[in-house]
Amino acid sequence: MAALGRRVCDWHRLVPLPWARIARQTRRGEQQRTSASLLCKLTTASNGGGLEKLSRVESRKYMQEAERGTSLTRCPREKQRTPLAAGFLEREKVITSLLDVGFSDVHVNELLRLRPSPHPQQLLDIITELLLLGLNPEPVYVALKKSPQLLKLPLMHVRKRSSYLRKLGLGEGKLKTVLLCCPQILTMHQRDIDSIVGVLKEKCLFTVQQVARILHRCPYVLQEDPGELEYKFQYAYFRMGVKHADVVRTDFLQYSITKIKQRHVFLERLGRYQTPDKKGQTQVPNPLLKDILRVSEAEFLARTACSSAEEFEVFKKLFAREEEEGSASHVPDNKSWSLDEEAEEEEEEEE
Repeated sequence: MAALGRRVCDWHRLVPLPWARIARQTRRGEQQRTSASLLCKLTTASNGGGLEKLSRVESRKYMQEAERGTSLTRCPREKQRTPLAAGFLEREKVITSLLDVGFSDVHVNELLRLRPSPHPQQLLDIITELLLLGLNPEPVYVALKKSPQLLKLPLMHVRKRSSYLRKLGLGEGKLKTVLLCCPQILTMHQRDIDSIVGVLKEKCLFTVQQVARILHRCPYVLQEDPGELEYKFQYAYFRMGVKHADVVRTDFLQYSITKIKQRHVFLERLGRYQTPDKKGQTQVPNPLLKDILRVSEAEFLARTACSSAEEFEVFKKLFAREEEEGSASHVPDNKSWSLDEEAEEEEEEEE
């Protein structure tokens, strides 16, 4: 009898797991019926039945019943999660695609957090178009960080704008540079681009090849006011005597008109720069444009102007005052200078 008691106690240590699971996952009525059933089987086992076999079989049976009950309760939740699961799968697909084309994990996370928040598929479509234009993953990432409005563009708009820029002479390599420096070129209004191109071709009389090179090397001119751009060219051509080829070669149009006028007039008043005559001749050798505009202010003063920073600062203040006082008498933006007018001004100065 004592041995049978020990066997019953041993059986109790075998069945707590299925018993606990059944107790948690069944209703109270089911718990009562299960308790009676287990008690009956326990009695059978105490009368010499196969305890070890019983525990294994019944444990498996009740575990299967519990799993079936659990699966029944999960079905509605899985149906509720279906839209979220679809969105998650789509996001994972986009992430995998971006990683496959060369984006790093950091870049992918940053792109997905851009504001306005892009739809994953829209993000992938825009990036694909930019990659097809010849950009590498790193420049694409920089362009989108600089101008996230690109993600709002329809694909057809991007394709049409790219085709238009190619017609202007911006091939794959040049277009890549333009998009890297000025990605806003894809979001600008078409009329604004046409206006700038019209000024370069019709007012400044640059050739098609020269216009393409200007847009390639100085893409920010597309964001300038057309009148100010025309005035900048006129200042270079008539006041400084810079020809079309030199304007293009030196990237003259990328510099602000304020910087150009300050350094040019300062050299003029120092006697180190002179406007060429009709034959392109001067009485003093003019410094190269790159030594005037492409260098830092310190280098400009030390090597080109041979002057001090204090003297240049005083000049800039006086020159700014002159510009304000003479603004009413300045040439309007819509008026073109001519060589004849420039010659008359020189004659008056000589008299």
